[in-house]
Formats: sequence, C-alpha cells, structure tokens
Amino acid sequence: MKRVKRRYLALQLESEGLPSEREFMDSIWASVTRLYGEVGASLTGLSLINFDGERKIYVVRTSLVSFPMLRASLAAVTSVASKGASMHILAVSGTLKALYTNVG
Repeated sequence: MKRVKRRYLALQLESEGLPSEREFMDSIWASVTRLYGEVGASLTGLSLINFDGERKIYVVRTSLVSFPMLRASLAAVTSVASKGASMHILAVSGTLKALYTNVG
C-alpha cells in the first residue's frame, strides 16, 4: 500500500471578528464542495491542525494530490460565519516543523 503524501498550509484569515474553528472549517468545506462536489471534497483529506486566534493563522492539512483543488477553493471563499472574509496562504510545506519555521 502506498503512503499518502500530505501538505500543510498556513492560512491567514482576514475578516471581522474571530470565527470559531468549526465555522472556519465549514466555510472551506462549503467552498470545496461547491467547486468539486462531495466526491472531490472527500479526496482532500482536509483537517485543521492548529489555530492562532491572536494572529488569525490557521494550519490545515491536505493530501498532495488534492492541493491544487484546495488552493482554488480557498480563493473562492468570500465569507466565514456570515461575515465577509478572505484567506491568504502564508506558507506550504511537507512537514509541520518546516512550516512553523517559515511562518515564524
């Protein structure tokens, strides 16, 4: 059986207020589902790893093969928790250690 390669993304959220972790992930899932359907969303293997509420930085994990799909879906996010929002990718890495080194 082949090992699943993963990518970790550090995402900066720009929005009014601070949404909960659940609201943040729901907005990403909704965007992926809108663009690629439920089958495409299931291929992402998306999960939230860490959250820094003070700087509004979220770390998520996805599979390498679905990384381009997730990237497009993040660009399509326009609201989080019924408030206008946008997401920016700060860093992408294959390991958490390297990701945290790049983000600081």
